[in-house]
Amino acid sequence: MNCLSPSILAADFTKLGEQMAAAEQAGAQYLHFDVMDGFFVPNISFGMPVLSSLRKGTNMMLDVHLMVEDPARYIGQIADCGADIITVHAEACKDLNYAVDLIKERELLAGVALCPATPLTELQYILHRIDMVLIMTVNPGLGGQKLIPYTLDKVRDMKALIDSKGLKTDIEVDGGVNFKTLEQVLAAGANIIVAGSAVFEGDVEENTKRMLDMMK
Repeated sequence: MNCLSPSILAADFTKLGEQMAAAEQAGAQYLHFDVMDGFFVPNISFGMPVLSSLRKGTNMMLDVHLMVEDPARYIGQIADCGADIITVHAEACKDLNYAVDLIKERELLAGVALCPATPLTELQYILHRIDMVLIMTVNPGLGGQKLIPYTLDKVRDMKALIDSKGLKTDIEVDGGVNFKTLEQVLAAGANIIVAGSAVFEGDVEENTKRMLDMMK
């Protein structure tokens, strides 16, 4: 099933609760939450207090993307804040298997993200243990970038690998997805779509409905 995960990084924080409710009312199934530390990526976003507050205001799946160094340090706290999915970057983990263990111990869905130039072989021995692969279609850490074309081939290759192993692993894409690029991303094999500006710029409810209609 195709699911939309609006990224609150692009939301108006003076209207965050209102915009989150509008996306949920329009049918968005997930809410994407980017945690940035200023080290793994050149930006700082938000952390546990914001996540806890959002949990109280929505029934959507909280899709937490940790763009931080050594993310295993924070998995317990993020779980306590109400995350449903925790995604760590393969490039940021000292021990990727250990990080996945920590997520699974909390009975949450485990995702692993790969930066655009990181090869899929990073997941060769752990793919069967995870619930979602997040393919970054832009360089992580900054909003408003254009989708990098070669990442669509990476999505296709990931889909083929998952199918060849008989797995049901979700493929999420994050970066540069809008009304012009959405069809390409879906055709490549992604089924969970992160969208920021495309949802939160303008009428949130209308944008969400339009994007979901395109995903049917």
